[in-house]
Amino acid sequence: MFRPKPTSRFILLALTFLLLANFIASITATTESEDSELEELLALDDEVEQEEEQGGASNMRSSEAEVLTKAQRIVLELNHDNTKRVIEKNEFVLVLGYAPWCARSAELMPQFAEAATSLSELGSPLLMAKLDGERYPKTASFLEIKGFPTLLLFVNGTSQVYTGGFSAEEIVIWARKKTGEPVIRISSVPAAEGFLKRHNIFVVGLFEKFEGPHYKEFVKAATADNAIQFVEVSNIDVANVLFPNVKQANLFLGIVKSEAERYTAYDGTFEMEQILKFLDYNKFPLVNRLTESNSATVYSSPLKLQVIVFAEEDEFKKLLEPLQDVARQFKSEIMFIYIDITDENLAKPYLTLFGLEEAESTVVVAFDVRVNTKYLLESNPTPSNIKEFCSGLLHGTLSPYFKSQPIPNNTNETVHVAVGKTFDDLVLNNNKNVLLEVFAPWCITCETTSKRVEKLAKHFKSLENLFFVKIDASVNEHPKLKVDDYPTLLFYTANDKENPIKLSTKTSLKDLATSINKHVKAKYEVAKDEL
Repeated sequence: MFRPKPTSRFILLALTFLLLANFIASITATTESEDSELEELLALDDEVEQEEEQGGASNMRSSEAEVLTKAQRIVLELNHDNTKRVIEKNEFVLVLGYAPWCARSAELMPQFAEAATSLSELGSPLLMAKLDGERYPKTASFLEIKGFPTLLLFVNGTSQVYTGGFSAEEIVIWARKKTGEPVIRISSVPAAEGFLKRHNIFVVGLFEKFEGPHYKEFVKAATADNAIQFVEVSNIDVANVLFPNVKQANLFLGIVKSEAERYTAYDGTFEMEQILKFLDYNKFPLVNRLTESNSATVYSSPLKLQVIVFAEEDEFKKLLEPLQDVARQFKSEIMFIYIDITDENLAKPYLTLFGLEEAESTVVVAFDVRVNTKYLLESNPTPSNIKEFCSGLLHGTLSPYFKSQPIPNNTNETVHVAVGKTFDDLVLNNNKNVLLEVFAPWCITCETTSKRVEKLAKHFKSLENLFFVKIDASVNEHPKLKVDDYPTLLFYTANDKENPIKLSTKTSLKDLATSINKHVKAKYEVAKDEL
């Protein structure tokens, strides 16, 4: 019988102990709480800091990449095993659902990590966590993450949709408000000076005492608003650091922004609704640079008149200061927006509405959202012309803009081509009956309808009181041409151009001819069997 050698026994015994140790370690790891996991991560950060301090003057400060790495370690990585436990065990959890391939997730990730660092330093009770929704699709579905990136706040296990901005500062403000800290109290000048360095926009309230009806309305407004940090002070010197030249010693409210229109004082009554209304009309810069991350915030403005400037970055820099001067004159009445004309994702959808998607030089347009009307500045975009354009927009004297292709040559055409500029002449002011074909180049069934219209035009060419027209509605507009689908056939009778008759595009050619005969009421009807 084979007997193992002492060396073999030793190896077997060592392997046994090794396997047993790994087994015990794995059990211990699965039963550790999320608090200990987070503590280990933070402890690791402390070790890194200590190593950096001991590394000499050359290693006193981390690079931006190292700082970001540290911040990302504070964000707990969720997976299939720990997600439910984390959500249920912590009172507040802000979850970022992301995908590695998502560009917007990549943009948001460093902002989220930076916010996590700030909240940790502030002693916030909020746990920041992230989930790779592509790697853990079932967990993402469990959290009801349906797109990327998605931010969800869980309060005692119940989710709330994130409604704040996407910069680190905006995430911090929103998170603090939702976790019971709607207002920051500042009691000293040094603290006020430090606060100024960290915040781009905030509301400051000066009160003799932090009590009473005015103060309560202030706190209610701070709680209701999700985007702006509110600050309360009771010392006039501290107030003047945050908002210079405060004159009232016992009651004041104002908004501060890091832009040309830096200080705006509130002169209304201290009621929550009025304070929030004041913020809605004054929280935006004089000129708003539109990005994908702030578009929802910009579009939430209560201002229904918008002027949008499309320009290359260098050209806009030259125009910015005079444009701010114009915007200042229409403050709280017109929203001014800048879009980089080279950014196809943002600029092209707007420019297409004006048929200017290929534009390269500066374009200025306007919208009246109340009546869904658009306008185009057709003169040079000088400050004086923009000011006159804005004045016309405000007072309702601008002419709405409608897209139009160049006027075509219709000589010898059986079906005349109308464009936006000729729609009146060819259709509405035409003393004949008009059959209008409305199409779009991307419409699959439009080609079949077009061929039928051509046949009908040739067949009815002997009728002097019947006129055939077609228009590409994707690049031509008219205030009296409202079409929801393509193709569309509209019959305008000679004596009533205000109420066109819609003909079916799905009937046979003979049925269409019958309908035309019926509406034309010609003295000599053309026989249907000739078609």
